[in-house]
Amino acid sequence: MNIFKFLKDVSREMKKVSWPKGRELTSYTITVIVTVTFVALFFAIVDLGITQVLNNIFE
Repeated sequence: MNIFKFLKDVSREMKKVSWPKGRELTSYTITVIVTVTFVALFFAIVDLGITQVLNNIFE
């Protein structure tokens, strides 16, 4: 396949993409940040709890 034809096809397809508006993008970004923070805190607390249990068992 010709690389120039490929890039032209990519360009044509990218024009069809529906990009989010500013407000939508901000909302999605906040949702992702909150979700990642929640999951990180959840696993940190679970890890801390498991560490405490194991330390108490093997002391």
